[in-house]
Amino acid sequence: MANIVENIKDVLEFYHALGFESLPVNLTVKNKPVAMGRKVKDQTRSDKEDLLRKLREEIGDCKRCKLSGKRTNIVFGEGSPDAKLMFIGEAPGREEDIQARPFVGDAGMVLTRLIEKMGFRREDVYIANIVKCRPPMNRDPEADEMEECKGFVERQIEIIHPQVIMSLGRISAMALTGDAKLKITAIRGKFFDYKGILLIPTFHPAYLMRNPKDKWLTWSDAQKVLEILRAKS
Repeated sequence: MANIVENIKDVLEFYHALGFESLPVNLTVKNKPVAMGRKVKDQTRSDKEDLLRKLREEIGDCKRCKLSGKRTNIVFGEGSPDAKLMFIGEAPGREEDIQARPFVGDAGMVLTRLIEKMGFRREDVYIANIVKCRPPMNRDPEADEMEECKGFVERQIEIIHPQVIMSLGRISAMALTGDAKLKITAIRGKFFDYKGILLIPTFHPAYLMRNPKDKWLTWSDAQKVLEILRAKS
């Protein structure tokens, strides 16, 4: 250490003798890039997995709204953290509440068939809901419930950073666009901007079970999504 100090002293005295008042070197420190806040679109898959795990831990045994009183399980979401396509519904149903997985009941089978028809597997995309707990009797989630929970799906979107989001049904589209007056029949198949990510609303799979004649409309929406994904690949 003493030798280093002496060497530095000699260098300083040398430049002083030459008339320099400061060292002719650039001492700018180049910091390593770090993720700022939740802007994680450039994170690796393992980074995203870790962020999703931490988000789930943050949710914990959530008691933030009244839906916690009658739920069996929190339904966080599942799929690839590197998904280019994300599906977002409104709330878990009975089977989802039992299994703690999104879209695994009858409506989930409809969604799975759509995903496979698009050329994906469920594990290739990411599936989540606006609220993480089942509303009693599968009623629509209420405004205060969505307000308490929406931040979690927003952070899932930030972490995964898909190229396209397909919102499933009116409630999901309403929550993501911020427009409480929209009608799903009027906006389905149209593209919206969600914080720089393309959002396309379509019918909820449960609606398609009641109105199978409209499945071709959802397939039309899916084809638009596939065109966008192909263009971005």
